[in-house]
Amino acid sequence: MIHLASPIIGDEEIDAVTRVMRSGMLAQGKEVAAFEDEFAAEFDAGHAAAISNGTMALVVALQAVGVKSGDEVIVPSFTFAATANAVALVGATPVFADIDAATFCIEPSHVATLVTDRTRAIIPVHLYGHMAPMRRLRAIADKHGLRIIEDAAQAHGARRDGLPVGALADLSTYSFYPTKNMTTGEGGMITGRDSELVERVKLLRNHGMEKRYHHDLIGGNARMTEMGAAIGRIQLRNVSGWNKRRREIAGEYDQRLDTIVATPSVADDTEHVYHQYTIRSERRDDLIAAFAEAGIGYGIYYPIPCHRQEAFRRFADPEELVETDRAAAEVLSIPIRPDLTTREVEYVIDAIKKGAKQ
Repeated sequence: MIHLASPIIGDEEIDAVTRVMRSGMLAQGKEVAAFEDEFAAEFDAGHAAAISNGTMALVVALQAVGVKSGDEVIVPSFTFAATANAVALVGATPVFADIDAATFCIEPSHVATLVTDRTRAIIPVHLYGHMAPMRRLRAIADKHGLRIIEDAAQAHGARRDGLPVGALADLSTYSFYPTKNMTTGEGGMITGRDSELVERVKLLRNHGMEKRYHHDLIGGNARMTEMGAAIGRIQLRNVSGWNKRRREIAGEYDQRLDTIVATPSVADDTEHVYHQYTIRSERRDDLIAAFAEAGIGYGIYYPIPCHRQEAFRRFADPEELVETDRAAAEVLSIPIRPDLTTREVEYVIDAIKKGAKQ
C-alpha cells in the first residue's frame, strides 16, 4: 500500500521527546521559546508564537486583530472548514469567496466585490502549498482598511513574487498536524512582523497572562507542549529538504501526466511546497477505481465546499461559486510524500495512466 500521507518521525524526534519528558518541564518552556525563534528565522517570518493547533492559531489571530461579533471576514469556500470555523467561533460571519481555477487560491477580483462596511479582515488560504496572490489582496485590504490573516497551514516555506509567507500579512497561521509538511504531533504557529501584535497573541494564548496570575487580557489556553516543540525543532531542520524532494516528485508527475490529466498550475515567480499534488479530471471516479485496485492512497480536498456545508448554511450566500463547485467535483490529490521512492512514483503514474484509459 502506498499511503497518501504519513509523518516522518525518526530517532532524533523520539530522543528529543524523551529528553523533555525526563526534564519535568512539559509545557510552554525553553523548547517552545527556542522553536519560536528558530521557526521565525527559518522562514523569515519576523516574530513567532507557538499555539496548540492550527485551528486555534486562526482563532487567536482573529482575536488579536480585534475581529468580533457582528464583523465579516472574507474566506475562500474551497478550503478545510477550520478556516471558516475560526471566524464563526469568534462571533463573526464568514463570507465565502470563489477561487482562481488555475491555483485553487482565493480570487482577488471576487474578494473586492464582497467587501462591505462590516468587513474587517480577509483570510487567504495558501492551498496545497501554493501561495495566494498576496500583492493583489494587500491592495484590496489597504484600500478598505482591512486586516489580512494568512492561513498557511499547508505552506511551510512557500514563496511568491520573491516574498515569503507573512511578508504582506498582519499575521500568518500554520498547522503542524501529522500530515503537514512538518509536524509537532498537533500544534500550530502564528507569525507576524509587528512585535506588539505577536506579543498580544502570546497573552491571548495564555489566559491573558505575561506575569503569573496577572491577567492583562481575557484569553484562553492555546499553549504548545514542550514535547511538541522538541519534535518541531528537529522537523524544522529537515523541512527544506523535504520540500525540495516534494518539488522533485511534482516535476516528475508534471512531465509524465501533463497530457493525461490536468496537473497543478504554478504562478510565475512562485515556490510551491506541494503539501498536496492535486490533479483534476472529469473522470475522477475511474482514477479512484484504478488507485483502489493498485493499493494507492488518495484524497479529495475538498468534496463539499464550505458554502454548501450544513454548518455554514446561515452564512452562505445563495450565489453559486462556479470555480469552487467545479474544483470540488474534479480534484484528486495523489501521493507526494518526500519519502516516496522512484519506483513508487512510477507505480502511481502507471495507475493514473490505467485509470485514464478505462
